[in-house]
Amino acid sequence: MGQPAALAYSDGLILGRYRALRPLGSGGHGSVWLARDERSGRDVALKVVPREGKAGTRAEREALAVARLRSRYCARVYAVERDDRHVYVAYEYLPGKTLREAIRAGDLNDAASVEAAAQLLDALAHAHHRGIVHRDVKPANILLVEGPDISLRLLDFGLAQLGDADALTATGDVPGTLAYIAPERLSGEQATGAADVWAAGVILWEMLAGYQPFWSGSPVETARLIAAGPPPLAKLRPDLPRRLAAAVDRAVAVDPRRRPSPKRLAAELRAGLEERIERRRRSHSVSRRALVERAPHAGLAAAFTAGVAMLFPFYPSGSALPLAAAAAVACLAVPRAGFALALALALLPLGDVSLGLAAVYAFAALGWLALSWNDTRRGFLFVAGPLLALTGLLPLAALAGARATGAFRRAAQAGAAVLVAALVAGVRGAPLPFTGEQPPLGLGIAGSDSPVAVAGALWRALAAQPAIGVEAALLAATAAALPLLRRSGLGGIAVLACALPVAMLLGPPLLGAGGVESPALLGGVAVLAAAVGAPALLARLRCRAGQASRLQ
Repeated sequence: MGQPAALAYSDGLILGRYRALRPLGSGGHGSVWLARDERSGRDVALKVVPREGKAGTRAEREALAVARLRSRYCARVYAVERDDRHVYVAYEYLPGKTLREAIRAGDLNDAASVEAAAQLLDALAHAHHRGIVHRDVKPANILLVEGPDISLRLLDFGLAQLGDADALTATGDVPGTLAYIAPERLSGEQATGAADVWAAGVILWEMLAGYQPFWSGSPVETARLIAAGPPPLAKLRPDLPRRLAAAVDRAVAVDPRRRPSPKRLAAELRAGLEERIERRRRSHSVSRRALVERAPHAGLAAAFTAGVAMLFPFYPSGSALPLAAAAAVACLAVPRAGFALALALALLPLGDVSLGLAAVYAFAALGWLALSWNDTRRGFLFVAGPLLALTGLLPLAALAGARATGAFRRAAQAGAAVLVAALVAGVRGAPLPFTGEQPPLGLGIAGSDSPVAVAGALWRALAAQPAIGVEAALLAATAAALPLLRRSGLGGIAVLACALPVAMLLGPPLLGAGGVESPALLGGVAVLAAAVGAPALLARLRCRAGQASRLQ
């Protein structure tokens, strides 16, 4: 939609008060701008909607609803004003992203998901206590505020039911977003607080299970799935605490009478999460489940340590395996300490080659340690690169990197996997990945004490093989996007299977980086698509089977 007409005021101020800075978003009902309130000196999110039709009434109604609320988890309204053409609502402005964006980016682990849902329920409990039913609870209407801790704001009360009356909804209308509408509302019953609890439960189910249980290409099919309810969460996530999974199942019970109140559900969710944390605190030994969860990290740390010891001789002969075992044991006992130890063990062998190389590695290792500190158990995913390169399946580095949390970490792991595979091939004198070319005999860094000279030599070596850099960037982008492709279902997997091989085959030549070996590349991409598609297909089949069993 176009920009608000109020921005055309000659003095640059809206209503003689608000100075628009930049757009924050727009939709069918109006625009939202970041604006400076020249009277108070604070930044606000200024919502501008036309007065005609229901849009203006809805905006004023939303402001009326929010003005009643005093919860820290609900957005605050500072002012509501109007002129002949528009209604203006000034909300508090907080930088952040919507919960929908965070889910798509894979930014939330289990603990963060549960805390976000608990805060959402706290906001709903506060609203219900004041006679307000939201009726459009969905991830796009929830803001996650930027910061180290989870802090949430519930937005958009434009469809809220204020008391018993609902002047904006005609008889038979069901306002809201279909995939989050409770089954009783689809049956024609009036919205109650239990319907908001259902929506919050669906959101948490989606975050913990990894997919939305009701999305379908057909509204009729979506309504049928909603009527049956989602499958029990414990079937998809048997690793979750039983108390937590049971609380989510009660929130999405088809019978609204079985759903707990928002306040009670928030307490149950936090108690279920705290139970797991406390159990871990009381444990004086590493549990069997923890060992299983840490085993991949320990194995990759061992492979990294042994690989460095064998490629760059420094430690006594036969010490590669004991060093690898020490790194693995440390990672099993304390993942962060083991991660730091494995990175440190590589410093001395590299320093034996060149002090400049050791300095460059130390700088890179510290950066990698900082990047992976909150996701240490996935810090060595890049080690999969050299291992996959040996089998010609290096495109699977995108799948390995995708196990990290956060889009940036996923991209960094996948890109690093390709670059490390190329580095290992160069040290071994083996053909370089993707191009099959022989590496240079030497880089001229042995014995160099200058980190700048070493970094320059490594950069020139990479620039001489631009196809490797292009493929690393493509696989990094693929790893970052994989969660979104998975949530898109089989359609997203089809896009991956078709677009990625074309990009990897044609990208380097189009950018002047030379050609690549197509057979190994295509085989690796085919295996990647199959590996990504199989879980999506199985999840779809499990969901259908669960729905069918509930309908019987």
